[in-house]
Amino acid sequence: MPETFGTENRGGVRILWLDRPEKLNALDTALTRSLHDGLLAADRDDAVRALVLAGRGRAFCAGADLAEFKDLTPANQQGVLDRADLTTRTQMLLQRIKKPIVSAVQGAAMGGGAGLAIGCDMMVAASDLRFGYPEMRHSIVPAIVMTGLQRQLGRKTAFELVSLGRILGAAEVQALGLANRVVEPAALLDTALEIATAWAASHPRAMAATKSLFHRVADLPYEAAMAAGRDVNALMRGFRDSE
Repeated sequence: MPETFGTENRGGVRILWLDRPEKLNALDTALTRSLHDGLLAADRDDAVRALVLAGRGRAFCAGADLAEFKDLTPANQQGVLDRADLTTRTQMLLQRIKKPIVSAVQGAAMGGGAGLAIGCDMMVAASDLRFGYPEMRHSIVPAIVMTGLQRQLGRKTAFELVSLGRILGAAEVQALGLANRVVEPAALLDTALEIATAWAASHPRAMAATKSLFHRVADLPYEAAMAAGRDVNALMRGFRDSE
């Protein structure tokens, strides 16, 4: 079976490659598990300071591999639950790992692929991006990716995307605040690497604390968020001295 996931180190930056170009990097169980394990491995590696998530070929990720769905039926309830759990844990890891991660997104980013794209800490989009949640067209609920989308968009816009399956281009994705940069396809990887290299130059404990606090306070009431910030502010005084 050919490898469908790869890694590449560029100094302190590790590129995680979705590598099923002939399937538009659709997420089957093997690729999803490899991505999950690749994220954990990179987070444990002290030589890795920042990550880029990218897809080989003309698409970033077309979403779930529908060919697998023939086996994920009520008769295989454990298989259904295991796959849902793996997908959920993989999506959640993007925010839970200590290392910052930027997605480099070209061509199709659909469903689960859209979830991966916006689940990263930053996103660079190519001008040929086609982004959306077409699950309803296949009588599927975009269940796992819905939470991340709703937290980044207002409810009305998020519901429009998941219920109507409207496909967005790069300019609209950026206007909605989902993409940090829009560049020509030829400049996509270099732009993402530029961001990740800047992250890699930062103190790793300061960067890890920044990422952790950033995502933590997003879900806290104001006073609790300020208290969390106070605690990290006190801790950061010892970052340099602890080396």
